[in-house]
Amino acid sequence: MTTSTRGAAKAPAVLVLEDGRIFRGRAYGAVGETFGEAVFSTGMTGYQETLTDPSYDRQIVVATAPQIGNTGWNDEDDESRRIWVSGYVVRDPARVPSNWRSRRSLDDELTAQGIVGISGIDTRALTRHLRERGSMRAGVFSGEALAPDAELVERVQAQPHMKGASLYEEVATKEAYVVPAVGEKKFTVAAIDLGIKGMTPQRMAERGIEVHVLPATATAEDVYAVNPDGVFFSNGPGDPATADGPVALMTAVLERRTPLFGICFGNQILGRALGFGTYKLKYGHRGINQPVQDRTTGKVEVTAHNHGFAVDAPLDKVSDTKFGRAEVSHVCLNDNVVEGLQLLDQPAFSVQYHPEAAAGPHDAAYLFDRFTTLMSTALMEGQRA
Repeated sequence: MTTSTRGAAKAPAVLVLEDGRIFRGRAYGAVGETFGEAVFSTGMTGYQETLTDPSYDRQIVVATAPQIGNTGWNDEDDESRRIWVSGYVVRDPARVPSNWRSRRSLDDELTAQGIVGISGIDTRALTRHLRERGSMRAGVFSGEALAPDAELVERVQAQPHMKGASLYEEVATKEAYVVPAVGEKKFTVAAIDLGIKGMTPQRMAERGIEVHVLPATATAEDVYAVNPDGVFFSNGPGDPATADGPVALMTAVLERRTPLFGICFGNQILGRALGFGTYKLKYGHRGINQPVQDRTTGKVEVTAHNHGFAVDAPLDKVSDTKFGRAEVSHVCLNDNVVEGLQLLDQPAFSVQYHPEAAAGPHDAAYLFDRFTTLMSTALMEGQRA
């Protein structure tokens, strides 16, 4: 990515898709060029959390909500240490932010972090194009990066695909850190950071969990050095087919029958550890309004998603795995994509969406309570033994 400061915020800009479709608008944020996979997010709010979600690494995010930036940018809602999207596409940027917590405009923050964006394009037409053709490689160009259309298409087509991309180590912490329990400490959890969002350990801490966040390269020895009552595998970017290290670590955790919970990338890692395959979705699920059914209760939840890959597991039967019986516990009601897995013979489960939901609905917050119940049960059984 090459960028310059916002000197020409109203300068011409273009979004170029790998299939040759071009959208023309105005520069938004930094001026320059950027490349990534064009995807759309249907959230009506929470753009700050979206932009700082590490799962969006190397993606150009299209906001389907027509006006973005109304609440500006504050110093409290970041989900990680920086903006991770490679580019941002909006239709109608707010001219003046208005919120009591706002410290600066979204445009200013994008510029400060060197994020190249584009505004003033028909995001409805772009979203329909991506739904019909699928997520694809793209580039945003403005300022000196502008060139003849054919040259820009060639530059986009020369970029790597998301399929086969190994990104989780790029975004994960390099050093372990601890998020202390709020109030009385009840459990210790080792959380494997594959692109973890800040609200996730916070939700666990609120339930009396001391969370030891470990790098993506953590070994089984690192995990059990903290004497965990449970192990958590986080969300993260890239193709789960490349994540052999996390799969091996999860396999070691399953072999020791430690209570286990995974979300998003962690769900895909559990799927692989159980012997299921993964595949790339046509355009993925991204937003805070996705309907999912918990098949264990029949309840339908409105949930927050950010995933472009999914687990290939049978919906119509219980599967036999080397760790006992496994079943699909949650399913997306829009397209029947697997949204959760659980083992029936040991304490392990995962979901493909975000129960911490910041911003978003809180329908799935019970999943953290389900995790604490697994740890409580395991501790009681250990005491009886």
